[in-house]
Amino acid sequence: MQYRLFGKLDWKGSALGFGTMRLPILDNDSSKIDEPEAIRMIRHAIDQGVNYVDSAYSYHGGNSEKVTGMALQDGYRERVKLATKLPVWLVENYESFDKLLNEQLARLQTDHIDFYLLHALSAERWPKMKALNVLDWLEKTRADGRIRHVGFSFHDKLDVFKSIIDDYESWEFCQIQYNYMDVENQAGTEGLKYAASKGLGVVVMEPLLGGGLINPPDPVKTLWDSAAVKRSPADWALQWIWDQPEVSLVLSGMSTMEQVEQNIASAAHAAVGSITPDEQQLIGQVRTAYKELTIIPCTHCEYCLPCPNEINIPNIFSMFNQGRMYKVLNTVRDEYQRFVPDGKRAGDCLACRECESKCPQHIPISDWMVLVDQVLAKDVAYAEALKNRPV
Repeated sequence: MQYRLFGKLDWKGSALGFGTMRLPILDNDSSKIDEPEAIRMIRHAIDQGVNYVDSAYSYHGGNSEKVTGMALQDGYRERVKLATKLPVWLVENYESFDKLLNEQLARLQTDHIDFYLLHALSAERWPKMKALNVLDWLEKTRADGRIRHVGFSFHDKLDVFKSIIDDYESWEFCQIQYNYMDVENQAGTEGLKYAASKGLGVVVMEPLLGGGLINPPDPVKTLWDSAAVKRSPADWALQWIWDQPEVSLVLSGMSTMEQVEQNIASAAHAAVGSITPDEQQLIGQVRTAYKELTIIPCTHCEYCLPCPNEINIPNIFSMFNQGRMYKVLNTVRDEYQRFVPDGKRAGDCLACRECESKCPQHIPISDWMVLVDQVLAKDVAYAEALKNRPV
């Protein structure tokens, strides 16, 4: 296992961290974790040198922290840094902070959290947290020892990311979605470098886009097969991230022991400067090949917003495109149901066409919304829906 300095802290984290968002499950029910297998996987990873385990209050219907706590018994807790996250959307008042943290400590069977994150901060959630005096609470909780290091996870825009970092001088780390397809999405490469320049440890999540980069379509597979050095698609994605010195640690949510073994093998070769210029060029070609599989030519410029019905048109189009590009339609459908509110989905489009006159790409947005609704909400296959694609 390779180890890296974690921002300005006097500690080195394993190149690979174990994320407990995708533990093995039973009966196709994400809340039913296969506990013996999950515990075996986590402990095996630790035995192989992984020293950072990440969970969250909401993962697996609230059961991830419980099983993580079970896995870290029998001396394993002392061998790792434990991370988990405050579900900021459940915070109602100042008293909620202690209530939620104490519940998490009980679930995890520990008296402290090494790395505590405010979960999924955004332009909407960060002001609310500040208004509830979360910074005061974080300082008090660090002082009483229940939290050792403070950070946040993030899924919003670059300018929001920078403003959150600048708002609190005591941040020690952050967690961002980052992979070779997300160089300009969310925090992106610029955000990674910005956080590192401020001395923050940077934990990368979704290095494989939720598995979307593992089973590439034929145009991408052909490019990978042309490489002089042979790697699996997953290894290409991981090595690209580890090549960057600003990255402190890469989290992987592993569902099988085979995935654990494969990722540990990849981590053994994690090194800055390991990707050659020719390989960087190849990865750029792969990125282009994926983008060419885009169905709706939306560039996420957001000129179409605000929608009179408060539909986030670019985000919905992005989900629709990703389901086909990465062959992860079932995952996208699940995320669509979970994260896009009722009343603000594609099927709620009023077809007022106000957005269409503003679109630089001249996309017939209202017509596409009908097809997006069929695919993401009504289980119609892409091929069937696209027979009626707008022109």
